[in-house]
Amino acid sequence: MRALLLVLLLTLAGPSYAELIEIAWDGQGGFERQVRIAPKGFVELCGRLRPEATVRWQFDADAATSFNIHFHEGKAVRYPVKEESISKSRGVLEVKSEQDYCWMWSNPSGRPTTMTIRLDR
Repeated sequence: MRALLLVLLLTLAGPSYAELIEIAWDGQGGFERQVRIAPKGFVELCGRLRPEATVRWQFDADAATSFNIHFHEGKAVRYPVKEESISKSRGVLEVKSEQDYCWMWSNPSGRPTTMTIRLDR
């Protein structure tokens, strides 16, 4: 279902470049990745989280991005965090309900952006 929704959105949006990454926690409950976001593209990290979980997150990009953390409830999209024109940030997500949570960055520029991301449970 999620893959079908992503394909539909990409088709409607026209040419763009997307990367969907499933969060694979390491033995210490961390996840770190360096990613490249194509011009006009986006990167999305997603994973299932249970209530009572806490995730500390941070990122640092070499250019401004649009950033959000979101999850879906039926047809509604909920945004615990949503920021525009930001190249670095950090915070803590306190999970209230079991959902697939996604950290997403969009690159509005005409050149690639490189970013380092760190999540810790």
